[in-house]
Amino acid sequence: MSDGHTPSGGSARLNTGVAHNARVWNFWIGGKDNYEVDQQVGEHVAGMFPIIRDIARADRDFLGRAVSFLAGERGVRQFLDIGTGLPTADNTHEIAQRLAPDSRIVYVDNDPIVLVHARTLLTGTHDGVTAYIDADVHDPDAILERAGQTLDFTQPAAVMMLGILNFVLDVEKARDIVRRVMAAVPSGSFLVLTHPTFDDELGGAGQIPAMKFWNENATPPITARSGADIAAFFEGLEVLEPGMVSCGQWRAEPGSSVLVPQYGAVAVKP
Repeated sequence: MSDGHTPSGGSARLNTGVAHNARVWNFWIGGKDNYEVDQQVGEHVAGMFPIIRDIARADRDFLGRAVSFLAGERGVRQFLDIGTGLPTADNTHEIAQRLAPDSRIVYVDNDPIVLVHARTLLTGTHDGVTAYIDADVHDPDAILERAGQTLDFTQPAAVMMLGILNFVLDVEKARDIVRRVMAAVPSGSFLVLTHPTFDDELGGAGQIPAMKFWNENATPPITARSGADIAAFFEGLEVLEPGMVSCGQWRAEPGSSVLVPQYGAVAVKP
């Protein structure tokens, strides 16, 4: 359904009486940073849509492979991770700085619990920089302004949007956010994106009732999209091999790939 990321506005501020995406996602991947209400909603959604735990794990593994590829093979040293989610093992800065200690990472989220955990747990190397921004994906100008205090937007950067645009319910607004962020980074920058789909070929039909239940019982509201709508986020960019595929299959080791209804792709700005 999503990737544990939290872009919503004031309603997303700390409310432990309502299930919240970052905490439910944490529950699905086996974390401990969640409450009983998150566990109840998470179990119900998993009962309706059992593959959700596979999606959560596949999305997290995709992050690891994408960051390793960009830092290791493409020489990327700057990452803007929009919609961080609760810290787990092998976060963006840990993977990047393990390969290149001078990497600079800016995390963006607006859930108070995420930010508290991030500032406590996401400490980077002495050579690199790890910073955190309390901001909303719906306000890309604020994200860019604050991120520009840490990142050098005259140099290539990887923009990470994993499971975040599914919280921007209007598709034109979501496209505009991507366009505005990618317009701010130079040629040679990358967009790394995952997004849930209801496409049948990825087994996505079950997303629809599960998301309906979610939107009635948890926050923030979420949507799945067709592969065509998700592909449109890459307009003007060059999608790298193997293209836009189920995120569990993107550059996965032979025999380890899993088909989940969550597209993933990495694209470069010409």
